[in-house]
Amino acid sequence: MSGGVDSAVAAARAAEAGHDVTGIHLALSRNPKSYRSGARGCCTIEDANDARRAADVIGIPFYVWDMSEEFHEGVVEDFLSEYAAGRTPNPCLRCNEKIKFAAVLDRGLALGFDAVATGHYANLRTGADGLVEMHRAVDHAKDQSYVLGVLTQDQLAHSLFPLGDSTKPDVRREAERRGLLVADKPDSHDICFVADGDNGGWLDEKLGEQALNRGGDILDHATGEVLGQHAGTHRFTIGQRKGLRIGHPAADGQPRFVLDISPVQGTVTVGSREDLRIDALTGIRPRWCGTVPSLLQGPEVTVQLRAHGAEHRARVVVAGDDVAVELLDPAYGIAPGQAVVIYEGSRVVGSATIATTSRTVSA
Repeated sequence: MSGGVDSAVAAARAAEAGHDVTGIHLALSRNPKSYRSGARGCCTIEDANDARRAADVIGIPFYVWDMSEEFHEGVVEDFLSEYAAGRTPNPCLRCNEKIKFAAVLDRGLALGFDAVATGHYANLRTGADGLVEMHRAVDHAKDQSYVLGVLTQDQLAHSLFPLGDSTKPDVRREAERRGLLVADKPDSHDICFVADGDNGGWLDEKLGEQALNRGGDILDHATGEVLGQHAGTHRFTIGQRKGLRIGHPAADGQPRFVLDISPVQGTVTVGSREDLRIDALTGIRPRWCGTVPSLLQGPEVTVQLRAHGAEHRARVVVAGDDVAVELLDPAYGIAPGQAVVIYEGSRVVGSATIATTSRTVSA
């Protein structure tokens, strides 16, 4: 129970369905004030109090579990190291993989519980082969199957998503009917461990002199011309347009975007939006929700490359721990470190971390 409306209603529904429910709030920082301030639905003292009040209204036991060490090692350190290497990680996906459905689930099973229930918007079904399948939520605008694509079959078998068949407005109305004070609480959007939402400033502080000494050139992709200087490659992501601080416009008057980040050379390369287009990528460290595929193709195969991003028709080839994806619909601004989540229709097949992206060069 994060302290937000979704997890509160999920707990209420689970209890109403006859499950023996215990509310758990995760303390992810030993100093909550060092994480995001304000009642935003995650990681603050206010959120812990909101979760406790919701549990009291529902009438279930409530505990706070200290997961700060696991969170720091599995999520925060991963975020730091990925940015330092010029990649763009997804900390919410990593939190699901390392914390909510690993550390929490393991502790819950050891204590005699059967499953972890969360307020994520996704659906679970039993397939014809007897395996548990994860599908997109009914509310596609709130669907969170992308950040759950790292879950294995064993984890899915011990998971519950009570909100998968609902829309967000329905959940808020239900919370109000149930007397839950979080009914109108805003959703959280920023990274929970970045207090003010300033990722670059936070990375400056955490990476210290190592980051501040990484200033270098901003280069033009087409000409190799030095267009300006930057204060650290960690302040940029692939596809970024704002904050480049380039002194003069492009020859065609169009905006420039970040195309490449090289921490070793200390360079950031920029170019046109069309230069961002990719139609192939490779993935590593795959995690499969069920049977490991070897080849996925056909009209129902799609991939999603960002949380709440568009679906792209694709052809996928799997060889051991390597995943090759051919995009039949091109994508723009995709960065190594992000996740590619593979679907067949509404079913999640699995996920991999993007290692490289490429563009087919026309003859």
